[in-house]
Amino acid sequence: MVIAVLAAVIVGVLVGVLGGGGSILTVPVLTYVLGMEPHEAIASSLVIVGLTALFGMIPHARARRVRWRIGLIFGAAGMVGAFLGGLLGGVLPGEVLMVAFAVMMIATSAAMLRPRRLPSSRTSPGGEPAPFQSVRIAIDGLLVGIATGVVGAGGGFMIVPALVLLAGLPMTAAVGTSLLVISMKSAAGLSGYLVNVQIDWPLVLGFSAIAIVGAQGGYLLASRIPEQTLRKAFGWFVMVMGVFIIVQEVLVALV
Repeated sequence: MVIAVLAAVIVGVLVGVLGGGGSILTVPVLTYVLGMEPHEAIASSLVIVGLTALFGMIPHARARRVRWRIGLIFGAAGMVGAFLGGLLGGVLPGEVLMVAFAVMMIATSAAMLRPRRLPSSRTSPGGEPAPFQSVRIAIDGLLVGIATGVVGAGGGFMIVPALVLLAGLPMTAAVGTSLLVISMKSAAGLSGYLVNVQIDWPLVLGFSAIAIVGAQGGYLLASRIPEQTLRKAFGWFVMVMGVFIIVQEVLVALV
């Protein structure tokens, strides 16, 4: 339980600082520390990360770091994809989900560690997307939503680069807007999982409450820690965790 509490705090801080990354730590903790079955762990992660993102968005919104129209376009398309992904994930074998989750982690860490060139803004001064960009944003939201719904991960660290590259948002606005998208997609993905999965609500809501407090601290840290330094450090951590999960699942299969 001590490890779980510490993990909940870290999850909240990550969501508050980077606009995502909570499920990358939440799913392994729920599975390997608290002993949840993979389907239940992924569904529970969607609750925890969704609530943490929703409350973590509040200080970003007050600071005007949320681009509402862009977030709603991306989020609405992502909700459709997340619901479909949740239905699919609910019937896939748990071992397949954990390996897919680990692969998602490794791919995400590679994207975080790769140097990123920021394009010139493609939004209007008020933060509105150019008309031809709205379709691309919606398509990308659908694809990211499917991935999030299936494995309960890949949300924030796929959303933030998409908002920067497709919508031309500055990093601070992309982080704030991603929290809106994550909360929408988590709700949709969870609805797909609840068709087949039961959740331990007292445990999950307690974990969420701790993570929400951590998210408020993460928001305060966001302006003090060099974003690139934090992304690199966490990128290597995610890589190690992904490899650990794959090794763990292979050993279980061999036994």
